Amino acid sequence: MANISTVLALGLVFHLVFIWCVFDCYFTSPVVHGMRHFKAGDGKAERLVLFVADGLRADLLFNVDPFPSIPDSPRIVAPYLLDTAKTRGAFGVSHTRVPTESRPGHVAIIAGMYEDVSAVTKGWKYNPVDFDSVFNQSRNTFSFGSPDILPMFARGAEPGRVRMWSYDEDDEDFTKDATELDVWVLDRLRELFANSSSDVTLNTNLRNSNNIFFLHLLGLDTTGHSYRPHSKEYMKNIQVVDGIVEETEKLFNEFFEDQKTSFIFTADHGMSNIGNHGDGNPDSTRTPLIAWGSGIRGPLRDHDSKSHDDFSATWGDDMNALLRQDVEQADIAPLMSALLGSDFAANSVGVLPDIRSSGYLDFSSVTGKEKRARLSLANAQVILEQYMVKHSMVERKLSFIDCHSRISDEGCSPDSQSLLKIQDLLDAGRWDDARQASAHLINDTIRGLRYLQTYDRLLLASIAVFAYLGWSAFSATSLLLEESAFPRVSKRFTVITNLLSANCLLSFWGLFFRQKEPWTYYLYVTFPLYFWRTVALRSWEPLKWLFGYSDEKRARKPARRGAKFLIPLWELSFLKVVIASFIALEAMVMAYTHRWIWSLGFLVIGLGWPLTLWPRAFASQNKSLLAKWAAACLATAIFPLRDVEQNESIWNVAVGGLVLIGGGFGWALLDTYKINAQQKPKVRAPILQQLILTATTTVITIDSVRRLQAKSGLPLKNQILGWVSSAVVIPMSTKFGNLPTAAKLQTLFLTFAPCFVILSINAEGLFYAAYCTTLILWIEVESSVRSASKVSTETKTKIEGNTTVGNQVRKYRPRLDDVRVALFFLFFVQVAFFGTGNVASISSFYLEPVYRLVPIFNPFLMASLLLFKIFAPYVVLAAVFAELNAKLELPPFSLFLIALSLTDVMTITFFFKVTDTGSWLEIGQTISFFVIASLLLAWSAGICALGEWLMKPGASPKASKKME
Repeated sequence: MANISTVLALGLVFHLVFIWCVFDCYFTSPVVHGMRHFKAGDGKAERLVLFVADGLRADLLFNVDPFPSIPDSPRIVAPYLLDTAKTRGAFGVSHTRVPTESRPGHVAIIAGMYEDVSAVTKGWKYNPVDFDSVFNQSRNTFSFGSPDILPMFARGAEPGRVRMWSYDEDDEDFTKDATELDVWVLDRLRELFANSSSDVTLNTNLRNSNNIFFLHLLGLDTTGHSYRPHSKEYMKNIQVVDGIVEETEKLFNEFFEDQKTSFIFTADHGMSNIGNHGDGNPDSTRTPLIAWGSGIRGPLRDHDSKSHDDFSATWGDDMNALLRQDVEQADIAPLMSALLGSDFAANSVGVLPDIRSSGYLDFSSVTGKEKRARLSLANAQVILEQYMVKHSMVERKLSFIDCHSRISDEGCSPDSQSLLKIQDLLDAGRWDDARQASAHLINDTIRGLRYLQTYDRLLLASIAVFAYLGWSAFSATSLLLEESAFPRVSKRFTVITNLLSANCLLSFWGLFFRQKEPWTYYLYVTFPLYFWRTVALRSWEPLKWLFGYSDEKRARKPARRGAKFLIPLWELSFLKVVIASFIALEAMVMAYTHRWIWSLGFLVIGLGWPLTLWPRAFASQNKSLLAKWAAACLATAIFPLRDVEQNESIWNVAVGGLVLIGGGFGWALLDTYKINAQQKPKVRAPILQQLILTATTTVITIDSVRRLQAKSGLPLKNQILGWVSSAVVIPMSTKFGNLPTAAKLQTLFLTFAPCFVILSINAEGLFYAAYCTTLILWIEVESSVRSASKVSTETKTKIEGNTTVGNQVRKYRPRLDDVRVALFFLFFVQVAFFGTGNVASISSFYLEPVYRLVPIFNPFLMASLLLFKIFAPYVVLAAVFAELNAKLELPPFSLFLIALSLTDVMTITFFFKVTDTGSWLEIGQTISFFVIASLLLAWSAGICALGEWLMKPGASPKASKKME
């Protein structure tokens, strides 16, 4: 049998590499370079002001009485903006795409394009945009706001084109009033205008045409994270933003006195009810859009309210009587270009809203229809130019294949003939026909761009399927087949297999080199070819034996030891296990969108399994064990049924801390592990220290929550004590080498108890206690059931083989029941992540508890704390799983290897569920599902290694004996 450590390391690398495959397959970067620019005609505006209210939801701005739970809240929370929309502007909803984060949102608004989903990992200010933007096409852009947003456009534009004024990062304090950040922006704008009176150059630059003023208002995002969108603080921040917009318009009117300023108000993303964003939640993807000023039409009547739906039913009769013009977020960029009359951003795929409907622009003049038609043509030319550049790129790299006809067969191969037709319509004065022809050309071009963008998808998807199936076969043969049990594979077969594999590999590599594909493609194809080559060499002789083609079987010689595993393949019991495993795995897939399935799983594990599959004699003799097991499973089953949108509760946090302290103290008092009187103080001393630290953390957390809720700030002593009490307990967990097993598990349990107190928002501490109790009972239940199994059943399905881990050699006797244990492990892996989190979204992990340790905005440190909280239950799971391997007398990692062989049924399912079309909620969820499933299982490999290290016996023989 193969070295398990090598197999596990290979599996870990494989799963990590193929996480990126889904992005290469579905979300490659759309950015191309080398396009010509096209001018958006003559704009009516001399300058444009862009307000981006970071994190503002559309419903909380437009709704009548949007904060009913707040006493004396106003019916109209932003009177100036809404009055502007109703009396002298145009409005609608801007629909964003996932990920609903600040960088992709601003890129869509300002550049008119959607970066691929993975672009969110690029960061912000240290990774300037590498494509054209509306700012880059302006004469000057004056930007004010966050240091996380402004630099990426300033450094990505021509030098000196974009000027920025930003506050310090330390000013982004989640425990303070975030409206100060927005007021700071207004104050800097006032200073800029005031300084122009003594600075001639600045005054000239300010009065130039084609200028953009960008006001990034971060307060709402910070307030929403801290207090959530339905809070009084969020409501007041909207009112502050409304006042800033009013004051800004007054400043521009007083300074320029020409009424040639256009104003656009929108948001980069919204926010979920729990104060997070990033996923495809509609509350995160629906943002407001209001435009007014020079070049913007006035409000239009909507007599039948055809432009409205259920979402806008709560906006009031005044708003519902007016036309609501929705746009895609990238459509804002060409709208700004049209208002200024500047060149369209070269990478923009946004469509001017006025091409397909009434839009936002004012075409009331005599030449309005002509201007609208010519703008439509320019918009079509921008997108067509990108198509032609990308088409030529694909055609060049596939020049040895006749790909042009394949692209043309798609019916979306626009060319210069389409432009000539539109130009003829313009020359004939058929403005409406020209506009409609441009709209058709845009649709065809966007479909063509999508076809070229997804050209390699089928190839990559096929490679991925073969790779995942190959890994399952590779890991199964690594675990089950012992090379010494069968005759050596013939040299001829080995040579043929190696030559075929090498030829396939070199052919693919040559294809990828010719097509100039990314280096990751070479890795993708290497894995499946290696897996299947190894599987072929390992299974050739066993398959010959199975089907009667081996010399040994034809001579009717007794089967060699290690070949017996093939016999159960044809038995009904094996088929039952296969069917049951497939159902269980697909149920876990469904549980990602239906939380109650996790609870149903606990019912099956806690009640269904004991009542149907336990030996009757064993069940009747161990009623107390059955009762404890069922109670623990039922207690843990409660948490997936709870609403994922939880409010901060001091009471539940305190109760969770008390349960953790009480559970640890009770466990310490009970003499559940056999140790002599001299060792008891050594065992109980560290446990007592951990209990004291947990109690201290609980008290500190309660005080910090009260102060943060009162907005009195986080005292430095609370922050220091919180860090110390949470961190100092961790080194204790590594100093228990000679402790008995039960003491080790208890120490690990208490190690992360302070973490689950200080980073808890509601009932996470209770979940941690119930989950760990279930895991620890799992050891006793599995080992007791295995010991009580009938000898006849065991000998019927067992195999003998050797497995090597380092210098250890241990007999391996796997049974069909090992598959069930592996499925239980997979179930517990998923529940550790989803027990209190939202199955539909990674963004469901709350930020409020993080402010108890990190009040100043620090994305890396905040994310690290959330990951640490996610990490905690896995340490206990790792230790339990390692001890379970030992109790069942199995080699280290053998059960995990079975689990890893099974899990790719889930991975393949999620891979094909990934989509880049449909609603943004669907897109965001499918990406999240695949990434979460892949990361959890790759993560579990390292966790299992940690468990083996934590639970290894001490160096002395006496310590080893005391483990039993």
